[in-house]
Amino acid sequence: MTERDHVTVSGSRGPVNSGGGDQYVFYGAGPDWMVRKGFTHLRIAREDRVRLADRFVPPPGYRVAADRLEEPGSVVLLDGPPGCGRRAAAIMLLHGLGADGDADEEEGARFEELPATAEDTTGDQRPPAPGEGGRFLLDLSAITDAATYDKALHRLVAYRSDVRRAGARMVVVLPSGMEHAHAMEHAHAPDLEPLRVRLERPRGVAVVVRYLRMDRMPFRPADLEGDALRSLCDRSPVRELARLAGLVRAARDSHRFGTDFAGWLDQAVHAVTDRADEVRRQMSTVRTAPERALLLAAAVFEEIRADTVYEAWHRLMRTVGHEEEATTELARTDFGELLEALRIERAPDGRLRFERLAYADAVRTYFWANFPGVRDDLRDWIDEVTELNSLTHDERTNVVLRFGERSLAVGRPDHLFGLAVRWADRATGATCEPRAVAALELGLGHEEFGGWFRKQVYECAVRPGPLPDGLVRVLTAVCRQSLAATHPDQAMVRLHHLAVREGKAAHEAREALLELAADRDHRLYLSLIGRLRDRASRERRGAERHLRLLTELLGSDRAPQPPPWPALFKGWSTVFSRPPTELWTPLVSGWLSAAASDPAQFMAPEVMVGATHGRTAALHRLYVIACGWARSSRHPDRAAVAARFWQHIDHAQYARTESAERAGAGPRTTEETR
Repeated sequence: MTERDHVTVSGSRGPVNSGGGDQYVFYGAGPDWMVRKGFTHLRIAREDRVRLADRFVPPPGYRVAADRLEEPGSVVLLDGPPGCGRRAAAIMLLHGLGADGDADEEEGARFEELPATAEDTTGDQRPPAPGEGGRFLLDLSAITDAATYDKALHRLVAYRSDVRRAGARMVVVLPSGMEHAHAMEHAHAPDLEPLRVRLERPRGVAVVVRYLRMDRMPFRPADLEGDALRSLCDRSPVRELARLAGLVRAARDSHRFGTDFAGWLDQAVHAVTDRADEVRRQMSTVRTAPERALLLAAAVFEEIRADTVYEAWHRLMRTVGHEEEATTELARTDFGELLEALRIERAPDGRLRFERLAYADAVRTYFWANFPGVRDDLRDWIDEVTELNSLTHDERTNVVLRFGERSLAVGRPDHLFGLAVRWADRATGATCEPRAVAALELGLGHEEFGGWFRKQVYECAVRPGPLPDGLVRVLTAVCRQSLAATHPDQAMVRLHHLAVREGKAAHEAREALLELAADRDHRLYLSLIGRLRDRASRERRGAERHLRLLTELLGSDRAPQPPPWPALFKGWSTVFSRPPTELWTPLVSGWLSAAASDPAQFMAPEVMVGATHGRTAALHRLYVIACGWARSSRHPDRAAVAARFWQHIDHAQYARTESAERAGAGPRTTEETR
């Protein structure tokens, strides 16, 4: 922009988004970012919210909702027409409650999404209990039938009670087109209706301008006065305007569509308004199977080397059962001529691309929408061609994501999940299969099918019998990297089921689980202690694995600061109620060392002794461990801690003996003497 003629925007910072359907948010990535990331993502980690905030144009009604949310314990229900940005507004309302910087996260005001339906909780997972200052998002926008909506409102009533008691806050995204008032009358909560705030669509031109400014586009106000752009700004959903701005940047970064903003904008407008019709017109003239297969292969493998596309093309024809001509290849139309006829360019570096901006995406959309009978074949083709050695890691990931986006768009999440499991099952060595991780992260982050994928991950984690190490590693990776950011309680449940399995991969799941439990507000740590105590107490088979995990979790190197002594006491009580094992030594020694080096751990010896509940065998074992620990170093602090520890043990033994004498107890049991 020039200093004399520039664009300014007033208003809050924040994200732009849709109501229902896909959301396109373009951050500082390369020209192929839209192809790889054009899907609604559920991640609401702080860094994502900050990026989202830079592009937010508050819709009418936003300030009303923000005012209502100021009071701790508040709940706001957002309503509005499709495409007005309800979900983004909900995220920004909650994000705006945090302090500047990271203070809000460090102080435990966690930001979390709640499960919208009972099916989304799966198995033994319960919704997380709100903590003071917590911020919760409940997105019901994907619900389309009244019965499911009525059940969701009943869950909303329960969530609201918990939020109010805890002084937390919650924003609910309501589905568009539902009879809210009628449903709420039957939800046992007549006071829900006053919580509803109506949002309207923000000014389209303000959305476009905000995105362009964040992409540092050199434009002037006059550049945005074209009729085509104004028509889009007046009627398009916010998600389409965000996509339009991203296409402008893609045109600029490609260096193929001139050097001025007007040319980039023209390409982007045509990409949004005309590409589907252009593909339909081309398909009316492209009739042979080889030509159509090449068109699709080039669309899926755009910006990949021609030789690789050629190999993928021939494999596609074999997959769909096309019989190649009996003549030699030298007698057929050459590859370059076929590309030229289909208006596919071969760049100087040998990579293939379409002449028009975003044409490949339109081609992929056309094939998946209009050839449902070959979707199974396309799944098997992707399985095969992503094995090509000529593909780089990023190219392979791009292909997986392009396939996944189309599969999800036509309602076939099973194709994407099935491929992920195939790839994970076949993985060898100690590495994690990146194709499977990319596929599952795409599914977990999808607005419509995210809950379905969470359920499938759960079903895999609890599957009876052994799991391939490759699948355990992939499930561990997506729980750690994706699910933990949006649904940490559900991530913890799935990691726990993986961690108690046999094998090296299960050890990696244990590490991921223990890392997840070290959250800032201690909530997951306390929750995991309770979960492991429960499993170790009531499960006969496999109880030892839960107990080993619990013992490691209770170590001084894992406990949050300051130590939650009541929870540690309960956990240690479970450990010390079992016969002494080799696990006791590092557990007890670690806490004695912590007490010797840190005054804040002063209570550890007394709490540990109390957790034995006077069991003589446990007290004897603690005494022996303390003796060995004290002898391992001559440091005076160790001697003092050991002496105090022994004193607590003596008091516990004396109290037990005195209690037994008062009760007229008989001789000591075998457990007490061994």
